[in-house]
Amino acid sequence: QVLLVESGGGSVRAGGSLRLSCRGSGSILSGPCVAWFRQAPGKEREGVAATGPNGNTDYADSVKGRFTISRAGGTNDLLLQMDNLKPDDTAMYYCAARRPSSACLFTSLSRSRYDEWGQGTQVTVSS
Repeated sequence: QVLLVESGGGSVRAGGSLRLSCRGSGSILSGPCVAWFRQAPGKEREGVAATGPNGNTDYADSVKGRFTISRAGGTNDLLLQMDNLKPDDTAMYYCAARRPSSACLFTSLSRSRYDEWGQGTQVTVSS
């Protein structure tokens, strides 16, 4: 059963923008610990942006100032606004959630903190 579904990926030129969305089934996205990851061919999956308790956020150094994680107004849908995209941002992007029944004690970009994963949406940035 797929609990998280990403959308919004596509192909853009360097300097362009995309907004990714993640919709969850049931209450899977109702907890505070949610995140975006990405995986480029031949590379490890890496944390890009995350939220945690008290609305805290964390970003990978490579995307700080360019990417913004947020919730869609009035829903639990998770968003990732990506501006000033670079060719190095090319990857499959995944939404991840820590189950609401599990304690969310801190904001984390570590894969091990998340229980549920979407199937990904492809982002390709050309120079």
